[in-house]
Amino acid sequence: MILLVAATEMEALPLADKKFRQPHECFIAGVGPLETAVRLTRRLSEGRRDISLVINFGVAGAYAGSGAGLLDICLAESEVLGDFGICHQETVEPFAEQLVSRAVFLLESRYLAQAGAILGEHDLAWNKGIFVTVNGATATAKRGAMLRAAHNGLCENMEGGAVARVCEEFVIPCLEVRCVSNMVEDRNLANWQLAAAVQKCGQAVSLLVDNIVLF
Repeated sequence: MILLVAATEMEALPLADKKFRQPHECFIAGVGPLETAVRLTRRLSEGRRDISLVINFGVAGAYAGSGAGLLDICLAESEVLGDFGICHQETVEPFAEQLVSRAVFLLESRYLAQAGAILGEHDLAWNKGIFVTVNGATATAKRGAMLRAAHNGLCENMEGGAVARVCEEFVIPCLEVRCVSNMVEDRNLANWQLAAAVQKCGQAVSLLVDNIVLF
């Protein structure tokens, strides 16, 4: 079975009542890394034997200069905890190694390769790169530029690192798919394309659920 993990009901709505070729379950994990980690851990503790793959999906903000633009589909090569550390005005200094094991999590490369091939076969363009998980959504171009430079980030979100870490703990492969709803800039909701991004992400995830080969 494929467990489809989204932060909100809105992001999961395009998949509601859809019938797929493969067994699946849609799970709402909540907004932010803390709520996501708690809810997903509880779900997997209740039963994970039938889950072959977790697909984490939703919207994201793309960093200027990363190569991703509005309504682009993005696939995660890795997740990094972007603002976990000592936060100065213009930098985030990592904690000493003895305080934390690590803040970067690799996603399953075999499923990443499959996902790219499937989207390409259906003429759906995509980007791949490093996703940055933040505790608070970036609201200024200056902070976005800092996070982009610090991590070579493609886009940011608030749950991906938590999903990747929990899946690692339960030894379940994880794939992350997001669609860019906004650029990371001085916050201006008039520039956002949230509804369109939700629909396009749902389209991409539907293709993957129907066509991906589970290992």
